[in-house]
Amino acid sequence: MNEYLSGLMTEQVNQNTREIDECSTEQILEMINFEDSQVADIVKNEIPKIAKAVEVIYKALSNGGRMFYLGAGTSGRLGVLDASECPPTFGSEPSLIQGYIAGGDIALRTAVEGYEDSEEEGRNQVNLCKVTEKDVVIGITASGGAAYVLGAVKQARELSAATIGIVNNPNTKLEALCDICIAAVVGPEVIIGSTRMKAGTAQKLILNMLTTTTMIKLGKVYGNMMVDLKASNIKLNERAIRIIRTVTGVDEEIASRYLEEANHSSKTAIMMILSGYSLKEAQDTLDANQGYLKKALDQVKRRD
Repeated sequence: MNEYLSGLMTEQVNQNTREIDECSTEQILEMINFEDSQVADIVKNEIPKIAKAVEVIYKALSNGGRMFYLGAGTSGRLGVLDASECPPTFGSEPSLIQGYIAGGDIALRTAVEGYEDSEEEGRNQVNLCKVTEKDVVIGITASGGAAYVLGAVKQARELSAATIGIVNNPNTKLEALCDICIAAVVGPEVIIGSTRMKAGTAQKLILNMLTTTTMIKLGKVYGNMMVDLKASNIKLNERAIRIIRTVTGVDEEIASRYLEEANHSSKTAIMMILSGYSLKEAQDTLDANQGYLKKALDQVKRRD
């Protein structure tokens, strides 16, 4: 028996749900909901470490670095999900934040045996990504002991990249390898070892916090609006128009016209409308202010 795995908090028996198989549908749901209701407060306790992680990521991305998630199973799927949502939400380049799962993309839908248990596969993925000292590698594993993740983080350290761990158990193998380790210890799962539940929920909350906060700091929002979104489909195009109208006060026709003129960049369209600048002038001013819309508009005000 693997003593490390058997000793994990997430592998223990949840005394609150020992007789869940004898409960009614509503009682089962209430048990799950009760266990889930504790997760946000547990994540809240980790905010000081999450904040340190954000500062590391922000510094890296501000200086030409990239961010990589590597995980296995549920943890890997959540990392890939979070990374894939950043380009449409924040207009970031797909290469800026990347997510990888043990076993490759096929493992997003189908369990792939063996890869999770291979440090070599994790090391290989980091090398394939050409990780450098400018980058940040984030290992995600509820147990804190998935070999694929450990191998990836070890290789990242050897390449002098910053390393962050996200786990759901205390005193894990991963913690000893990372610059920062975020440990949201959610306790035993409703179903023993089913870390897609509370552990997965905690991980999703943390990943949301890492990328969203970093993107806010990088100037990807204006107020609480995603002004850098890519208007790549009907829903996002309509959202972009609503954002432009909300910020500038123009009607739908004008908002649509400027969005088209700005090559579907709502941030540039807003800049053009509020400054009276041409497309090139608006883009140049935004570039001069590292993409921060508020700073760019303040510069315009100072000139007036």
